[in-house]
Amino acid sequence: MDSSTDLRGKKNMSSLISKINSPVREERMAAAEAVGAAVASGEIRRQATDEVNNHVHTTYSFSPYEPAMAAWKAWEAGLQIVGSIDHDSISAAPEMMQAGALFGIATTVGFEVRCSFLDTPLRDKKINNPDSAGIVYMCVHGVPANQVAACGKFLEPIGKARNIRNRAEVEALNGIISRYGLEPIDFDRDVAPLSRTAEGGSITERHILSALAGAIMADPAGGGTRKGAEIVKFLEERLQVPCRGRIREYLLDDNNPHYRYDLLGVLKGSFLPQFFIQPGEDEIVPARTVVEFARSIGAIPAYAYLGDITDSPTGDKKAEKFEDSFLDELFAVLQDIGYAAVTYMPPRNTKTQLLRVQELARRHGMMEISGVDINSSRQVFSCPEMLEPEFVHLLDSAWALTAHEKLSAVNPQLGLFHPENLHGSLPLEERIALYAEAGKKLDPFKANLDQHDIERSGL
Repeated sequence: MDSSTDLRGKKNMSSLISKINSPVREERMAAAEAVGAAVASGEIRRQATDEVNNHVHTTYSFSPYEPAMAAWKAWEAGLQIVGSIDHDSISAAPEMMQAGALFGIATTVGFEVRCSFLDTPLRDKKINNPDSAGIVYMCVHGVPANQVAACGKFLEPIGKARNIRNRAEVEALNGIISRYGLEPIDFDRDVAPLSRTAEGGSITERHILSALAGAIMADPAGGGTRKGAEIVKFLEERLQVPCRGRIREYLLDDNNPHYRYDLLGVLKGSFLPQFFIQPGEDEIVPARTVVEFARSIGAIPAYAYLGDITDSPTGDKKAEKFEDSFLDELFAVLQDIGYAAVTYMPPRNTKTQLLRVQELARRHGMMEISGVDINSSRQVFSCPEMLEPEFVHLLDSAWALTAHEKLSAVNPQLGLFHPENLHGSLPLEERIALYAEAGKKLDPFKANLDQHDIERSGL
């Protein structure tokens, strides 16, 4: 093959890969099939690592990535496992699993939801939610493929209630920004299209803030966008939103390709409280209800640890204290409610914080799950912290999670926490090790498993 032919081939493949992020599902999946065929034949290779990420957001909540592209970006980064987690939605799951099988990367799926701790002793505390006291973020991990539809039905009324509040927040926001000469934001025109709402996607405050970022960047004279010093001046002098450190440098850079996401992060950290409306009981269901539902479908309910914040890598959280001062009491409450796991992000906290979380998780018999919540084009999919001695055990947890998810869809009793699990008498650490080995034996190019796969897994 001459160099010109080789160059054309690379350009064609690059074009195909870009189409994996097409807004049209048929087009992106056709591209994913073509790219996947190149992966399977060895035409495309990668430098694989042992890293995993179980917490990647998609366009079904807030993200620059369609589910198929999230799977591809994870494959490209060398990850062994990628997991889709969206706020109040699990609609990305089928595409994530399909794309993972095309690219030969193991997948796991679930959803993230806020739930109420108002019936617990921690009702008056800010726990892991910067916006609300007594309301907690949690993840439902390891959803078997045959239970995705049940999750969609469970989340549907939550999404409807949230959209009523979303519209009210946009109305409140317009009342504020009109004083600064900004064009009003239209929920249906400017906010809803940022999520796959017609296909079960959810709308969050990030979508509203992204629309606001677009309004701020819009050139009043028309025909372009504003960036750099003009935006920083508007934020600091008009909106009274502080810009410091790395984020200020990002926003001063006219050539910053992640500009809108960086601007969104600043607005989330400092401007959101001006129009935020506290959610009501119709939107925030009790934690016990979510935990009971998760266990009923064979999924794994996990508390999402936040920890006290001194610096936010993405600029979307201000320095603030959360659950660290009452962590022992919190874990006792989590155990009482029935949580099976705790999930945390090694790059987001200090080792001192996370070693304490690990010790409490083991004391209370809870699985440890990791993941970094990718929702911005600035973030990278790799997570080298996972390979450090303090966190390397999380790799086995991820492999165990995939085995749990895939095999329990064939036989529910193979769920890690199923009351009739044949290996349920083993200590959790040994059970996770057993399932991790089973997960590594599963064929990542195979989307739907059967009884033969169970036999090959050794479980």
